[in-house]
Amino acid sequence: MRYLETLNDDPLPWLLGKGDPAVRHLALRELCDLPAGDPEVTAAQRKAMAAHPILPILNAQEPEGWWAKPGAGYSPKYRATVWQLIFLDELGADGTDRRIAAAREYVLAHTQAVSGGFAASGAKSLSPPPPARVLHCLNGNLVAALIGLGHPLTDPRLQAAIDWQAKAITGGVDYYPQGTAGPGFLCGANDGQACAWGAIKAMNALARIPAAQRSRLARRALRAGTAFLLSHNPARADYPMGYGNIVPSRLWFKLGFPLGYSSDIVENLQVLSDLGYGEDPRLADAWQWLLSKQDDRGRFRNENTFAGRMWTNLDQHSRLPSKWVTLRVCRLLKSRARSVSEPVRVAVG
Repeated sequence: MRYLETLNDDPLPWLLGKGDPAVRHLALRELCDLPAGDPEVTAAQRKAMAAHPILPILNAQEPEGWWAKPGAGYSPKYRATVWQLIFLDELGADGTDRRIAAAREYVLAHTQAVSGGFAASGAKSLSPPPPARVLHCLNGNLVAALIGLGHPLTDPRLQAAIDWQAKAITGGVDYYPQGTAGPGFLCGANDGQACAWGAIKAMNALARIPAAQRSRLARRALRAGTAFLLSHNPARADYPMGYGNIVPSRLWFKLGFPLGYSSDIVENLQVLSDLGYGEDPRLADAWQWLLSKQDDRGRFRNENTFAGRMWTNLDQHSRLPSKWVTLRVCRLLKSRARSVSEPVRVAVG
């Protein structure tokens, strides 16, 4: 695979090993370009659904479709409902499985505020969560997960969440000091300043919509978000910081999987590459930083594991190479190469 030439060695045979069916399934589908209906891909996904780490998550689900406690499902982190839907998408789970279908419906029924966005509420209540708790990070994560798990874009509930995302970025929704505080990613959780983590999650969600199906408003929001992310050096991650902080969060510089509500340099590069900016000179420092993190076999460590916080552990030790993080990097390098061979950019400005 030519897109892996910048690595010290080819990690693909390792990722395709049969000992980790979830990694193998995603590597076949996303790195080897096999279609979803390919018999090898189908077999790998079937095995992944019956193995670690997907099966322990599904085994913890209640019959009604929720995890940990009923309600909007934001807490406890990272065992409540919304996180499982996000993780299951990232792990390549089968969205047609009845358990995942139940989870999708539960989130749409209980996590969506009347504004259309998904709200970060941990209340044990079956009433709709307050619009003041709708944040770009959660809404973006859930929209991306629903699309990734095959939920129909024609569902008006999903469209409402997409519309909220685009309008919240460009102006046109109600803003709240303690939540989404204003257009351009202003967020109460970041002391009212623009939140790059939220921007990355929002851009990832909107980028997952097929280009031909993006509304004019979604395209406008993508332009605004891309311009914001490119307005700072991703390698320094010196985006606006609230509460008197002058040094970016260390999580920016720790390769991890999963990420939850936070982000890192890899996810920033992924979104910008997906939008056609993989070879933009403003990303040069970030690419150099990333490639310096590999070992002599072209593998990467998980420096930000969620060990002990999820229903199951993906990586126990940050000292060992991680298939999940290496898969992330390989997927990113492929997107970067595609942005060169198929230069379809979201125009900035």
